[in-house]
Amino acid sequence: MTEPVIRSLLDTDLYKFTMMQTVLHQYPAAEVEYRFRSRNADLDFGDCVEEIAAEIEHLCQLRLTEDELAYLGRLDYIKSDFIHFLRLFRLDRRFIQLSCHQGELELSIKGPWLHTILFEVPLLAIISEVYCRRHAAGTDLAAARARLQDKISLVQDGSDNDDFRFSDFGTRRRYSRAWQQEVVTQLARQLPLQFAGTSNLDLARRLGLKPVGTLAHEFMQAFQALGPRLIDSQKMALEAWVHEYRGRLGIALTDVVGMDAFLRDFDLYFAKLFDGLRQDSGDPVEWTEKALAHYRRMNIDPRSKTLVYSDGLTMHSALDLYRRFRHQCRPAFGIGTHLTNDLMSHSPINMVIKMISCNGQAVAKLSDSPGKAMCEDPGYLAYLAQVFDVDLATVK
Repeated sequence: MTEPVIRSLLDTDLYKFTMMQTVLHQYPAAEVEYRFRSRNADLDFGDCVEEIAAEIEHLCQLRLTEDELAYLGRLDYIKSDFIHFLRLFRLDRRFIQLSCHQGELELSIKGPWLHTILFEVPLLAIISEVYCRRHAAGTDLAAARARLQDKISLVQDGSDNDDFRFSDFGTRRRYSRAWQQEVVTQLARQLPLQFAGTSNLDLARRLGLKPVGTLAHEFMQAFQALGPRLIDSQKMALEAWVHEYRGRLGIALTDVVGMDAFLRDFDLYFAKLFDGLRQDSGDPVEWTEKALAHYRRMNIDPRSKTLVYSDGLTMHSALDLYRRFRHQCRPAFGIGTHLTNDLMSHSPINMVIKMISCNGQAVAKLSDSPGKAMCEDPGYLAYLAQVFDVDLATVK
């Protein structure tokens, strides 16, 4: 095997660790299941599965080093008992089921939430890089570097881009570990004002960058099973986050059951406690107008709030949103695949690993975009939509 794809447990998104700390403190006994899904119907993973399996075996041998633990301990929202837990932590191969049937990759993760939460991002990075090794051989990195330079120039050449801020969110679907590092290094060097940091903890540590992130869909999804009433699940999740971080990491994700349903729960209490919102599906302009109107109805100046956009952005689309809304809020952008896997020789895999159950009960993500809903229990999906007054035809 060539050099392993994952060489550090920090080679993942910050929000996996921030959620993991919350799980340790509040729901250490929760049991969950995740499922892999590729939205590309025509991909054949048959020649990749053995290499993916070998990469998983290596991943499950990794431990955090003392230097890595010291780095985590310097983040003011990471607590000492979590560091002590992580000193003993290792991912367990027994929680993963991997197979391939007629070229279709089948991957599930099932076990304690606390011990499985770190699997998602490195597994996706492994699948992406292994597939690219086998199916994108001969990629012209010189052309990719030229495209990256064009993106950098787009920001540099704009006369009104001084307040534009974006971060790298590209770990899970990257072309390779080495390419992500090269991209992030160039962005940090050439755009020191506009490049705000990276969601990747390993790169943030080694390159001296700010780690970026708060929470993911799975956190909000889990509370559909953890709480006594489904209708209160979003408020319960937000309350748990506030309890853990006391005002830090205050960006809330809005699309687990859709923006309209989220805003009905995001009352004055939460609107004042949280620094802003993150958009990850749906029309970003429509989403922004709803967010601005919601803040104004509560007599909160939206110019004091950060709105983070992270749904399939390009540099062009991010700059367009920035110019449209920069005087009405504080826009920020998380750009992923467009930075870390924009190579013309192939199309990146459109893939996810999503939580499908918690404590034996189905959970779901509805989102604000057709085709992004994910649930393996149609009956539960319909019930969730009914409880939160969401039209399933708009998301399925």
